[in-house]
Amino acid sequence: MDFAYLGYTGDRQIVKGKVTAADERAAVDMLSNIGYRVVSIKPVTVAFPSLGKFLQAKVKSAEMVTFSRQLALLLESGVGIIQALELLQAQSTDSAMKKVLLAVNHDLRAGKSLSLAMAQHPQVFSKLYCKLISVGEQTGALETVLRSLASYTERQTASIAKIKQAMMYPTVVFFLAIAVGAIMITVLLPPLIQMFTKLGGELPLPTRILLATMDFVQNYGLFLFVGILAVGIVGFLYSRTPNGRYNRDVLMLKIPLIGRLNLVTELARACRSLSVLFRAGLPIPEVMALTIQATGNRVVARALSEVEQGMLRGQGMAKPMTNKQIFLPLMVEMTKVGEETGNLDESLVMVAENFEIEADRRTQALLSMIEPAMTIVMGLGVGFLAMSVFMPIYSSLSLVGGG
Repeated sequence: MDFAYLGYTGDRQIVKGKVTAADERAAVDMLSNIGYRVVSIKPVTVAFPSLGKFLQAKVKSAEMVTFSRQLALLLESGVGIIQALELLQAQSTDSAMKKVLLAVNHDLRAGKSLSLAMAQHPQVFSKLYCKLISVGEQTGALETVLRSLASYTERQTASIAKIKQAMMYPTVVFFLAIAVGAIMITVLLPPLIQMFTKLGGELPLPTRILLATMDFVQNYGLFLFVGILAVGIVGFLYSRTPNGRYNRDVLMLKIPLIGRLNLVTELARACRSLSVLFRAGLPIPEVMALTIQATGNRVVARALSEVEQGMLRGQGMAKPMTNKQIFLPLMVEMTKVGEETGNLDESLVMVAENFEIEADRRTQALLSMIEPAMTIVMGLGVGFLAMSVFMPIYSSLSLVGGG
């Protein structure tokens, strides 16, 4: 839990802030270890705990990749785990990461293992991460596990970063078009309509349609907004239920163009998780349980659970997969080959790489379709607005000329 403290340093400088610890005594010890003399300390009460958890600072994936690689390098160089974490805490620029590393180091000094200390911070270190750290501690291959985790995290976030980067341009253009349209409607159109009405002319059809739309929004916009907001809230609350999450994920796999992309992305993630866990030597029940937890799609997670049941019945992995259409033929065949040759982890890596290549190709194809589609839609919208604004101007000129 979080504690607010007031204290002073060795040179009598007053310091105050917050620290996370298991209890008040642990918080005092943690602050003493960094040279603070505590004057007062009290727990921080949160009015809405779930909201506080939701708003809790997150550590970026890139920061986790850097942390894992640097910790592996320091351990290989012969630096002790506590000293290594202190060095990484000192050089980290992420305040959330600094806070977590301070707490982890305190737990290590108190006699906890690294995996157990990390497990106290699930918002930073996932169950899969902590479990593999535990395996590394038991086998003496902590450096190797850390490097594998860094590579795993890096690959998991690469496709998301590509999509965000590629969507930046269309998003900027979309909002720019909205801004231009708003200026034309609110600044240019009203005085033109006033002038045209005084001249006694009939407004062109596009202008009348635009005005009718504006009147509707002005008169019923609030009701429309409340209705959309209510539907959004109900949909959000439903998506938080087990059935809602499952149905949402079913929809995400059936949407044209995007469904196949979501499927291969989820299967690539599952194959990566399975490969890393099998390579670490974990028993099958733990491998499957951790892979299911790491899966972001409930449909894929349910299918993996059924595969797990088949494996526990002695059917292996490939055979239960054949009963689920969600597992693509490449994954099923390569899993079968891996089981027969005893190189299941390598086969799964090959499947993951193939799915990642397909996901990249489909992402680029989708983005190449989005840009012209947005250009056409925005062109039609801007063209309609231009007609609505400029047609009254030409009509006004003809009225003035005729007069």
